[in-house]
Amino acid sequence: MNKAEEIKEIIKGLSPEEVLAVLAKSYEGEIVFSTSFGWEDQVISHIIFTKDLPVKVFTLETGRLFPETYYVWNRTLETYQKPIHTYFPDATLLQEFVSAKGPNSFYESVENRKSCCGIRKVEPLNRALKDQKIWITGIRADQSANREDMDWVEWDEAHQLVKVHPIFHWTLDDVKKYVATNNIPYNPLHDKGFPSIGCAPCTRAVREGEDFRAGRWWWEDQSKKECGLHDLEAKS
Repeated sequence: MNKAEEIKEIIKGLSPEEVLAVLAKSYEGEIVFSTSFGWEDQVISHIIFTKDLPVKVFTLETGRLFPETYYVWNRTLETYQKPIHTYFPDATLLQEFVSAKGPNSFYESVENRKSCCGIRKVEPLNRALKDQKIWITGIRADQSANREDMDWVEWDEAHQLVKVHPIFHWTLDDVKKYVATNNIPYNPLHDKGFPSIGCAPCTRAVREGEDFRAGRWWWEDQSKKECGLHDLEAKS
């Protein structure tokens, strides 16, 4: 039995609140939660903060976020009075990339877009996850076809840790209900057709009937909607 299977067996059948409590107690100082301030992440932040769990909450400040994202970030700090650790892109790498390619080169090619994501998100994430044992995320199965192939507890080979998605089997309606019931601050863009919110230049609202992540990098092949943070291929 590998580490992911071992942890899955321990937390099997527990509620998200119980999962987080058990893991926080067992891996204090070695467990982190990554938030981008979407609906799902706000649910998990609420649990961590209101239960005063020893889980380090962090976010990636790409430098290209929506004003609405900064708004909910501030509201979250005001509401819970808990720190959200922030990781910025490496200044030298970003300066070199923008100097050579320009500020919006991600529209020109998939290669440029992945390079931009790599500098603004993947490299800072690697720093955030260094020496950690458990990575908590707000991933849900029905967010995209790629994510349906994931398990709610899995081994991340790239980062050598276990990823746990406590609300993996929740529906979007479950998430919305929890947010409303607990009066959790959320990104107002969700009310404007943005189910998935990333960097402002790379995210648009989705139309009725479109995939959950159709608004992310909409100018690219619709079959791949990951930036490298949770890409299945990135872990192989």
